[in-house]
Amino acid sequence: MKIAKIVLKELVFFARHGLLEEEAKLGQRFRLNVVVELEPSLDLAADTPDSTVNYVELYATIKEIFTEQRFNMIEAAADAIAVGILERFAKLVSVTVEVKKPSVPVDCACDYFAAEVTRCR
Repeated sequence: MKIAKIVLKELVFFARHGLLEEEAKLGQRFRLNVVVELEPSLDLAADTPDSTVNYVELYATIKEIFTEQRFNMIEAAADAIAVGILERFAKLVSVTVEVKKPSVPVDCACDYFAAEVTRCR
C-alpha cells in the first residue's frame, strides 16, 4: 500500500484570532502547517492534474478559511480548516492542520503555542 501526502509548511497569515479583545484589535502573524493524505487508489504515475490534488487550490482554501473568519481559539481555526479541506477535496483521506500562535498572552519566553487537529474520512 502506498501513502502519498502533500505538505504545505510554514504558511504565514496575518489574522485577528484570539480570545482577548486586544488580540482581535491588534492581530498578529500566525504560521500554519497542513499535511493532506491522498486517496491510495490515485494513479500518481499518470503524472496528470487529475491524478492528485491541486496544491494551489488547497492553499487558497486554507487562506480563505483562516483569514475570512475570526476564531477565539486556534483549535477551532485548525478544525474549521480541516473540515473545509475534506469537504472540498474528495481525493483526500485525511488532513492534519497545525496552527502556531507566536505571540501568546502568557508571561513566558517561547517560540509559539500551537493547536493541531487531524480529521479523516
